[in-house]
Parts: sequence; structure tokens; C-alpha cells
Amino acid sequence: MKKLMMATAATALMAGSAFAGSHAKDVKIGIILGFTGPIESLTPSMADGAELAMKEVTDSGMLLDGAKVTPVRADSTCIDAGAATAAAERLVTSDGVSGIMGADCSGVTGAILSNVAVANGVVMISPSATSPALSTAEDNGLFFRTAPSDARQGVVMTEVLMEEGIKEVAVTYTNNDYGKGLADSFQAAFEAAGGTVTINAAHEDGKADYSAEVGALAAAGGDRLVVAGYVDQGGSGIVRAALDSGAFDTFHFPDGMIGAKLAENFGDEIEGSTGQHPGTDSPGAAKFEELVGGAFDATSPFTPESYDAAALIMLAMQAANSMDSGAYKDKVMEVANAPGEKIYPGELAKALEILKSGGDIDYVGATAVELIGAGESAGNYRQIVIKGGEITTAKYR
Repeated sequence: MKKLMMATAATALMAGSAFAGSHAKDVKIGIILGFTGPIESLTPSMADGAELAMKEVTDSGMLLDGAKVTPVRADSTCIDAGAATAAAERLVTSDGVSGIMGADCSGVTGAILSNVAVANGVVMISPSATSPALSTAEDNGLFFRTAPSDARQGVVMTEVLMEEGIKEVAVTYTNNDYGKGLADSFQAAFEAAGGTVTINAAHEDGKADYSAEVGALAAAGGDRLVVAGYVDQGGSGIVRAALDSGAFDTFHFPDGMIGAKLAENFGDEIEGSTGQHPGTDSPGAAKFEELVGGAFDATSPFTPESYDAAALIMLAMQAANSMDSGAYKDKVMEVANAPGEKIYPGELAKALEILKSGGDIDYVGATAVELIGAGESAGNYRQIVIKGGEITTAKYR
């Protein structure tokens, strides 16, 4: 009888430990972004956006019976898959994160997904990895993204250029998964719409001189040069060489090129140039800017998407009543979509309370979140034009 009582007590103790494990007072969430590398000017505000959501949830005291959320940053480098994988492995094994907000660039995101997230069963939500290849990656239901696939961006680019009356373009792309995926998607859409791509050529990042690449692009010709590169790397090198040689004076910029550095680097030298990046003029976007209150650039590319990615991780945890990825991965789509009460930036406490009481939410967030397929963002875009040397909004799509 005594042994039975001891066994019962031990079982109860183990059950209590398991409960405590899923309702720990400290939930760690990794933030893995390229704090160094070709988009390093974009990532500080992206991280700030994610951490704003985490602070909002911590301050509410509503997550898993009062858990504190602690962000843990790591550097993906954006381009070095080995370094990114090692950094993500440390987040999981050493820091013990329960989810990953990131990564950023598509190549390193794919490497982390296959080598770390799937291997360890950890949820990842990327705010900016847009390669179409990630749509079909083996992910065991662990991978989601709040930025739309470049399959969609290629179509939007085509629409913008056609409306501008641009029917013939040269294309240069950074030689990686992101650049090639976007360039191929764009060429297919542009040619299907009756446009002509005179050349579709890769460029390598990290070079001091891009005159040879620009020479080939100029020889092929085109009414505008599409630069599917990185603003802090070879993309800006291509633009500088094109301007200095007189090869092109107007450009079209996809998301990796759009950031404060673009205007800082070139100003009115690229007057009239166009582009697009994920963005929306939904009510949530205005609420996000109000919530940020000037603490950082709320309109910087992928910053609202980062807030939303972090929010979805925590809301899914609450819906599953667990910080275990195996439990909450199946709740991400559920909290992101209808039915349920619409939730905007600054309303995470309300969302957590609804979920705790067994209710439903439809997380709209800062970017009009709607997840389709296997965790894909349906996607909205901000169309930009360089006017007076500044990046200005033309419209939203």
C-alpha cells in the first residue's frame, strides 16, 4: 500500500512537472535575422517590431497564466547558410527557445528549416523569406510566413511596369534562392503579359566593381533595369555602376532593395524609379504606426510582418495552452484566419483573454494577415516611386 501511495505521488509530481514545463514563467522566442550582411539596414527595425509584440504580451500577463516572453537574438547573416544554421542550433539547444521569428533571407531560411526547425520540431514564422521554393519545402507543418511568396511578387511587378508603359526591361538578380526565384517568377509573368526581358543575369554580392555586369545589361538594352538584389550589397553596386556609366537612369526595385538606404545612397539620381514591397494600408497598419509611436521606423519593409510573425507564435501557444511546438503548430492557421473576433496591433491582451476562455480570434494584425495553403501569406503590396529623392507611396495592391 505504501509503495502504491509513493508511486501515485511520483506520478502526480511528474504530471505537475509536465504542466509546469508547458506553462513556464519564461517563454523564450528566437529572433534570427541578418544583423550583418546585405540587408543589415532593414533588420534592426524588424527585430524591434517582433520584440514590441513580445513586450505587449509580457505586459498583459495573459500568456499561459502569466508567462514572461524573452526574445533571444541571433545573426542569420542573410547569406551564409552554415553560420545561420549554427546560430539557429544555438537558439534551440543552448537558449531553449520555443519558437523562431525568422529567418529573413530565403536561402538561410531554408537551411534553418531543414537542418534545425524540422530536426528539432520547432515552429518558424518568417516575416520576409519569399522564395517560391519554400512553398513546397518539407516542413512537418512547422513553417509559416507573413510575407507573400515571390510567385505573387512577380505578378505585381509585371502589373506595375505595364501600367507605367514599360514593355521591355533588363533584369539583374543576386545569385541566390531569393534572387533567382524572383527573377524567374517575374520573367514568366512579364512575358505572359506581352513584355520582353532582354537579359536575365545574375550578379554576385561583395564585388567592388560591377562595370562588366552593367556593360552586359546595357548591351541587351531595355526601358528600365529591374534590380532584384540587396540594398546593402551588390544591388546598390549595380545601380551605382549603371548611373555612373549612363547605362540606365531609372530602375525597378523589388523588396530587397527598398529601405532607407536606397534614398540615402542615390536620392534624386534615381528619380522616377519604381518598386514594391509587402505592405498594406489596412486599419492595422495605422494602428501599428500608432503603437510604435516613433520608437523605430514602423513602415520599414518587413517590420510590420515581424510584429505579426511574433504575435502569431504567442497567440498559437495560448490557443494550444502550451509552449510546445508540437502542440501549437496546428493552431497558427486557426488564430490567423476567420472565424473569430478581429485582432489588431495593441490588442494582443484581448486576444489572449478570448483564447483563454475558449473563444475564437481572427488575427488581422499590422499587415492584414490571411494565411492560405500551407501557411502562406495571401499578400498585399505597397507600390513605391522615387519622388524628390525620397521613397513615396504610389498606391497599395
